Amino acid sequence: MLKRAFLPLLLLTSAYAASAELTEMETRWLQAGSSVLAYAKQELKLPIDITVQPQARANDVPLALGYQDGRCKLVLSMRGNPSAEDILADVPSAQRPLMIEAMVAHEIGHCWRYTQGVWHAVPAGFEQAPQSEQAEALRDTRREEAYADLVALAWIQQRHPEQYTNVAAWMRHVREPSPAAGSHSTVAWLQLAPTGAAFASAGSVFDQANTVWRKGLMQEP
Repeated sequence: MLKRAFLPLLLLTSAYAASAELTEMETRWLQAGSSVLAYAKQELKLPIDITVQPQARANDVPLALGYQDGRCKLVLSMRGNPSAEDILADVPSAQRPLMIEAMVAHEIGHCWRYTQGVWHAVPAGFEQAPQSEQAEALRDTRREEAYADLVALAWIQQRHPEQYTNVAAWMRHVREPSPAAGSHSTVAWLQLAPTGAAFASAGSVFDQANTVWRKGLMQEP
């Protein structure tokens, strides 16, 4: 559950880019993810609030999503966070907005799972061996991260197919340093989508991601 010590921002107003409340970095990230947020808010009617941490805490990631009081909370933790853009360090400047867009799509994937009431749920009939409470929590988190990664890739394939290879390679690079059993070790799923052809099925980006995600469940580490 998210803490309430957030500075609330208006969602997708025309003035947000020029708002004195926003830093230059926050403005760039919101602009890069604006098409994803518009889709989520206007077409899907997802209950999303954008919040900004007045001061990032130790180990905060720049962009995260939580769920509180029936609403998704897209949280920017960039103020006082010297490593906020480290994830983009190896990305050419011209491509950084695209990677940020993919990260926002990833978080919308989380929001979709929350709002559909399937958070930490698996498909009906899927069998899984019982594990310790800690191991199950790790596994459940990894599965959700994998689903969100696939939503991001499905989004890129739909909106920027010519850039799919670059984004997919970057995502694999980001995920590879994690330990094999880590909560963000989603490479087993990412390897199932080396090209955009993995998302050739009909349906929304969530449906397309789900098709690949189910395959990954059968061979997860």
